[in-house]
Amino acid sequence: MTQFDVLTVGNAIVDIIARCDDGFLTENGIIKGAMNLIDAERAELLYARMGPAVEASGGSAGNTAAGIASFGGRAAYFGKVAKDQLGEIFTHDIRAQGVHFGTKPLDRLPPTARSMIFVTEDGERSMNTYLGACVELGAEDVEAAVVASAKVTYFEGYLWDPPRAKDAIRACARIAHANGREMSMTLSDSFCVHRYRDEFLELMRSGTVDIVFANKAEVLALYETEDFEQALSIIASDCRLAVVTMSEEGSIILAEGKRIRVHATPIERVVDTTGAGDLYAAGFLYGYTQGRSLEDCGKLGSLAAGIVIEQIGPRPLASLAEAAIEAGLA
Repeated sequence: MTQFDVLTVGNAIVDIIARCDDGFLTENGIIKGAMNLIDAERAELLYARMGPAVEASGGSAGNTAAGIASFGGRAAYFGKVAKDQLGEIFTHDIRAQGVHFGTKPLDRLPPTARSMIFVTEDGERSMNTYLGACVELGAEDVEAAVVASAKVTYFEGYLWDPPRAKDAIRACARIAHANGREMSMTLSDSFCVHRYRDEFLELMRSGTVDIVFANKAEVLALYETEDFEQALSIIASDCRLAVVTMSEEGSIILAEGKRIRVHATPIERVVDTTGAGDLYAAGFLYGYTQGRSLEDCGKLGSLAAGIVIEQIGPRPLASLAEAAIEAGLA
């Protein structure tokens, strides 16, 4: 019996989002469009230099869980926060969105993770993340009953940065597969792929992961090629189901020797791309766990991604379930 449609596992982070120009990124040595890992000292420095900011609970897999819940799906989340103000904000926000979140908070240092996100005029986001309490997520935080009762367990590639999280993911995979469930991951970031290419390929080729999400830059980085067609062919053979997003060009779903092309949802204006990939995965996995066709899954993903990039912040402010009805997808 399934209790949850999707369990997501990730770094529990509070996003602090501010606008800036490209010059600010250059002056502060920030790589545009990337997730830059920083220490506590640099976190304080960048925070002091930020303009007016908005605080919003984030973290890639947390955003995906919130999106699934917004569609009306049953979502759960594993992620580590500390017993501090930001930890309370994160816990309140994700539970308020209808997501099961029972991971025990850390009662000592380091503090809850935070990411200073700078959004330039083109909507591109550059993340500067202090992992804090995230590094303490380990196998002891895995709720076996939740994993066993979730149709799909989905995790972010960013989890390969804090070393203890790897043990948690492998424990989830053992439990999920022992109970006939599926494992899914997102490659997260091309810089993350460069750091852990061999390990990500092993996860896919060993069958530890069944479903993989990636964007164009990430899949090219994974196979160290500039030939997109070649990369698509290889990833199709490396995992049972692969989903590759291409921003305004839509997405390609690869499964059972077939390729399904899905168009991007038309939008009026890009405001903030933070969370676009996370919400695409939310829409896709919601559809997938409801037994929808792969094409419909892709359309639901595109819908959610299109909605979130027209707003500030990585989690949908409006009901995705209502949006799906209006779009004729529910």
